[in-house]
Amino acid sequence: MYFIGIDLGTSSVKVLVTNDKNEIVGDASKEYPVSYPQEKWAEQDPLDWWNGTKEAIKEVVNKCHIAKDAIRAISFSGQMHGLVALNEENEVLLPAILWCDNRTEEECEDITNYFGQEKLSEYTGNKALAGFTAPKILWVKKNLPDIFKRIKHIMLPKDYISFKLTGAYATDVSDASGMLLLDVKNRTWSKEMLEYLNIDEAILPKMHESYEVCGKVTASVLEELGLEGDILVIAGAGDQAAGAVGTGTVSEGIVSITLGTSGVVFAAHEHYAYDKANRLHAFCHANGKYHSMGVMLSAASCLKWWVDDIQKGMGFEALLEEAIQLESEDNNLVFLPYLMGERTPYADPDAKGAFVGMTMMTKRGHMTKAVLEGVSFGLKDSVEILKDINVPINEVRIIGGGSRSLLWKQILADMLGMPIQEINTNQGGALGAAILGAVGAGHFSNVEEGCQAMIKVTNKVEPNLDKKEYYEKKYQKFQRLYEALKRWYKS
Repeated sequence: MYFIGIDLGTSSVKVLVTNDKNEIVGDASKEYPVSYPQEKWAEQDPLDWWNGTKEAIKEVVNKCHIAKDAIRAISFSGQMHGLVALNEENEVLLPAILWCDNRTEEECEDITNYFGQEKLSEYTGNKALAGFTAPKILWVKKNLPDIFKRIKHIMLPKDYISFKLTGAYATDVSDASGMLLLDVKNRTWSKEMLEYLNIDEAILPKMHESYEVCGKVTASVLEELGLEGDILVIAGAGDQAAGAVGTGTVSEGIVSITLGTSGVVFAAHEHYAYDKANRLHAFCHANGKYHSMGVMLSAASCLKWWVDDIQKGMGFEALLEEAIQLESEDNNLVFLPYLMGERTPYADPDAKGAFVGMTMMTKRGHMTKAVLEGVSFGLKDSVEILKDINVPINEVRIIGGGSRSLLWKQILADMLGMPIQEINTNQGGALGAAILGAVGAGHFSNVEEGCQAMIKVTNKVEPNLDKKEYYEKKYQKFQRLYEALKRWYKS
């Protein structure tokens, strides 16, 4: 018996297969393009997702020699916030407007001004951000009224794939949390938001928990894929919630840090909690509970910029070695990692990066280390907000490309004063989706059991507690610098 996890990303779709022995069997991926027709716009053709998904499923099934009738369930991890709009004949009305599309700044202001931030937070748990779905719907209503009138179904990217597999209109609470249409606390559509947008609830997909069955693969799709039997389709989750399942971040007290192109601090908790200033996202989790999430827009990409663009020819390892040689030297050099603006904790698209505190004694190794520290301070911002809203933090796990650096992990451990745990997989959302599929099919009794079976802690980087006071003082400087430099960001 096999379970398929489909991770529908922005640049590619990845299909991963696990079996009933709790092993990863294999994977395949297919790329597709992103269109940028105007400044701040980012779009994709949903049919590209569907064609790529079908090709990847067929490839991995053939590559792993899986029998036609051996697949029990399919589930999803999906890029969040994107708007897919269908007409009455289930045809795509316009290119999907993606999470990274920033055309809706005016619509976000309209929504916030109409409700006021306090009421908006009460209704949805979050603030209006350009990436979210509701501002996109409002943009279509204002700018493409003829298309808006023809919309019969609104869904998220992964839910379009689910629809193509099953013919059912379904979503899950974790992905829906990022639409600004969900009453996150009560796990229902927000009546206030639907009334404001003048859309009927019937236009929205049926709500499920991430591990619930939402349909079966239709006979026509089975034939197209060369498969047989009853294959359950499980609702799945937004990419961050699915990725958290893929790291075992499903029990209260576990926090995961994704040190990828962007940086994510993700905390699972039992009960609904939100930051009154909405610096963190307050979302439903894929295990039936809740999570809080902080996002910094530039994390490992800061180091990539430093290595590839500024220090061309030096190489990643050589630059890190210089930083390691100077590791014992304390200094006042601070790097602000806002190379693409920032989301948590400032939600400021105009924020800029900076080195502050250089002297004639500053060496390149100090600057490399400052980049690692600056990103770590940005992640610490989210950790501190979690503490403010009383979310327990007992374990910290790390994944992502930046986690390959022992120096970076040591800096984070020293800064947080806690061990940094490494785990046995870096498969993230695709594995999380496969686990959700296995739960929905009854192979695991719940998400927590699936994570315990598939994910193990393999190593811990222990903190040097002698460094904690040094980093605490430096962190206070880091925090003051944003406000001190803010006036120059738009000039």
